[in-house]
Amino acid sequence: MSSNELAQKTCVPCQGGVPPLTEEEARELLTRLDGWELVGSHHIQREFTFPDFIQALAAANRIGALAEEQGHHPELHLGWGRLGVEIWTHKIDGLTESDFILAAKIDGII
Repeated sequence: MSSNELAQKTCVPCQGGVPPLTEEEARELLTRLDGWELVGSHHIQREFTFPDFIQALAAANRIGALAEEQGHHPELHLGWGRLGVEIWTHKIDGLTESDFILAAKIDGII
């Protein structure tokens, strides 16, 4: 499955009670994304750079709209010319396939 195939899927709301992905499963899904990093098998992160603050803010707003549409919300860290994104499934405090789907969708709109 490629990044594009991941991006075609829809995030599935987590009801809790499901185990997070193992590090091996997370690393396998990570191979389908460019520029994302696995942090302690807990979350994935990426930093995007922009020529100024207003473009970084616009990207944050696009991600916000996508997050609302998908019902899956990343942590965003906005600064001058940069936007950091961290994704994990808060309900289980770990990673699910939906986290990688959201990352692929974010890559498609930045």
